[in-house]
Amino acid sequence: MSGERSGADLARRMTAVVPGGVDSNVRLEVADLFIESGSGARIRDVDGREYIDHVLGQGPAFLGHAHPAVLAAVRDAIGTGMTFAAQTRVELRAAELLVDTLGWAEQVRIGMTSTETVQAALRVARAHTGRRRFLRFRGQYHGWLDTTLMDWTVDPARLASEGQDPDAAGQGITVPWNDLAAAEAALAAHPGEIAAIITEPMMCNAGAIPPLPGYLAGLRSLCDAHGALLILDETITGFRLALGGGAERFGVRPDLAIYGKAVAGGYPASVLAGPAAIMGRFAAGTNHSGTFNANVLSCAAIVAALEVMRDEPVHARVEATGAALMDGIRALAGELGVPLQVRGLPPAFHVSFDTPDPVVSYADLLRADSARYRRLVRHAREAGLYLAGRGIWYVSAAHDVETTRTALDRLGTAIRMLLRDDPAAAPVTR
Repeated sequence: MSGERSGADLARRMTAVVPGGVDSNVRLEVADLFIESGSGARIRDVDGREYIDHVLGQGPAFLGHAHPAVLAAVRDAIGTGMTFAAQTRVELRAAELLVDTLGWAEQVRIGMTSTETVQAALRVARAHTGRRRFLRFRGQYHGWLDTTLMDWTVDPARLASEGQDPDAAGQGITVPWNDLAAAEAALAAHPGEIAAIITEPMMCNAGAIPPLPGYLAGLRSLCDAHGALLILDETITGFRLALGGGAERFGVRPDLAIYGKAVAGGYPASVLAGPAAIMGRFAAGTNHSGTFNANVLSCAAIVAALEVMRDEPVHARVEATGAALMDGIRALAGELGVPLQVRGLPPAFHVSFDTPDPVVSYADLLRADSARYRRLVRHAREAGLYLAGRGIWYVSAAHDVETTRTALDRLGTAIRMLLRDDPAAAPVTR
């Protein structure tokens, strides 16, 4: 296609009216890409190019793009209105279904984004414990607001944005992931100060690094011993790693958990879940507000997505497909002689140009050649495979044997293109 409908022309027009041409800084690396539509495991851009999609909107399309059941539920709901400054039947149904599905939680609050829901979790943790600070882990992302956003690449205490409030950022104490002794030392060094430990159950947003055996149970014990709450940020892992998320997969019971992305089948929604003794504070002095919280369309999407995940063998399919894809990438890398490390779990894994050495913390990630991987991602896009530049691969219920075969073929094309333009891509040595 050409003229004013082409992606290049739309990008020029977008840049004129939107800073950087994007409405989220995460998209700056694809500011020239305009998507026309998505269906299942495929997306199509405005120039007619089709891609196998392993970005999935940065994770939300766990069931695949435009899942028929979710679309039908939203279509049925849209004619009733959006938000009424009161409650709706579908909101109640979504809340009851969430509590029943999670099993461990007694109450939920439904919001719009995990960034804000993380702040609600931290606020209610401070209210419940009477403490101000929280413990976090280097490399984990808990939203873009001042209290949580950090630049982990150079210094664990370095702010990530101009204009960020250093006092707000200073509420967090940072320690390495998968280092239980470091977490214990931090709690001991700040007695009576730490309201909560907040962590992804698997370090997913950066590196897809699973917890070491016993690590999450150790964090649970530390929280119990020091009077802090354990907050699981399941924005990515929730409903993806298992129906009950990382809490189910790794066998840990949080005090609070944040859910997003997969919870509404691609529609905007987030959830904070916990016991009534903590969650009840929102009705007794701890503020949590939002005009579009629990709106009709998001709640309809939550109900539909949860019903699909409960009634169909979604997670078994994703596990099988993701495992085959991981094995296929490893085999392809070996065949072509490139040092790609594939790490994580089948529903969400990470690929990088790296040595075979284990990756257990964010510091280990820094040895990878991320610039070379981003060049591979650009070639993959030319070959019709849509990947995230930071290395995460998401697998949906819509991916299957055919999409895996096609993705591997296109990845092979991309690797050959990279080797042609950058012979140094093979192999990396220490």
